[in-house]
Amino acid sequence: MAESGLSYEAVARAVRQVAAECGATLRTNKSAVDHWISGVAPRGDTGRYLCVALSRHLGRLLAPADLGLADDGLESGENASIGLTLGADPLEVLLPTWRAEIGRRRFLMASAYSVAAAALPLTAVHDIVARTDAARAGRIIGMAEVAAVRDMVHAFTEMDERHGGQHGRSALVTYLRDDVAPLCRARFRTDEVRRQMLSAASRGVHLLGWKSYDAGQQGLAQRYYLQSYGLATESEVIGHDAFVMRTMAMQGLKIHRPEHCLSLVETGLARVAGRVDSQTEALFRIVYAHTLARAGHRHTAVAEAEQARTLLSAARGDEMPFWALTWGPPAASVYSRTAKVYETLGENRLAAEHYARAARSRPPKTYARISALDLVDSAENSFKRGSIEQACATWHRAMDHMTGVGSTRTRKAVAAIRNHLAPLRARGLRTAAELDARARDFLTSL
Repeated sequence: MAESGLSYEAVARAVRQVAAECGATLRTNKSAVDHWISGVAPRGDTGRYLCVALSRHLGRLLAPADLGLADDGLESGENASIGLTLGADPLEVLLPTWRAEIGRRRFLMASAYSVAAAALPLTAVHDIVARTDAARAGRIIGMAEVAAVRDMVHAFTEMDERHGGQHGRSALVTYLRDDVAPLCRARFRTDEVRRQMLSAASRGVHLLGWKSYDAGQQGLAQRYYLQSYGLATESEVIGHDAFVMRTMAMQGLKIHRPEHCLSLVETGLARVAGRVDSQTEALFRIVYAHTLARAGHRHTAVAEAEQARTLLSAARGDEMPFWALTWGPPAASVYSRTAKVYETLGENRLAAEHYARAARSRPPKTYARISALDLVDSAENSFKRGSIEQACATWHRAMDHMTGVGSTRTRKAVAAIRNHLAPLRARGLRTAAELDARARDFLTSL
């Protein structure tokens, strides 16, 4: 701590932030830090969060033993870095990760987001060696098998959007491990089949990252995104690796870890500009716009957002690649991210309008969770403008979509609604009281 130059309060704040990234809520304060200095051991996973927090400030990896804390062995050696490196064969990294997830290993499920790992795709993109002679004896794989994997991943995706990330997660891990991984090691009819199979596998691993993200497990999500990136890079399918980089940038922005986000998005956009259809390119440009807004480049951000909307309407009939349809209709993704641009810039009216437009652009039964979250954000921006009645009405519509959705993000969204309503309840506003009662019932029924 002396080396970091952080005060006790700053250390406590950093520990709380790491815990939040892992889906945990801590009330660590400077008194707790003082107790640790005096020799009291942090409880539960707090010591691990402390290691991550200090590692970030010092720029080197610290283990519990470096802080004089007991080490249960789970964070040592290879375990601590599972999934955080890119090697010649992503599947060799994924197999132990899947074993740890199926076994509900605590060190993995509650792992923290790694700032260093966020830069890996920029430095390791040429380090992944394509397999040229990895085919093994057995049946020859063709496009029919690729189509089957795509269909299954699509089915898991629809289940995820309709019911939340908690549903079908173990089944997806098992499917990828027992069915898809062997297919990636089979003999292929053509090299194009090989590329498309690896791309389909990457999309499945990407979905696992998304499920982890939805559960608030940011470190685990990042590990899956990195290995999805590795498979996409190995597939050599134009634009797929860049799309995963886009996702990693979005994750960094969401959890307030902006390091490398702008570089990730700029690199990804450079790889696809003019090489993919207009709607797919729009998905990259709108995230670039959001990243620029977060970096304080107001005018450039607005211009890029407008360019994304122009691309969106340029060629609606063009076929989009399988991996680009991860979050449903591209228009909805562009509108939702445009809303985030305006929200970042303090334009709450425009943000509310675009979030609502995004929700209208998705079939609500198929995309229940994301439609609900867009409506929650629309209502929040209306609330910030003082439009209380409109905000409450929109929050009610959002909760209409949440029935049967098992998602940490929706639970947090409803809890946030109650926080917004707290001062209105004290004033006896009927609309707020009714919505608060509904939100309370929703949370207690889970």
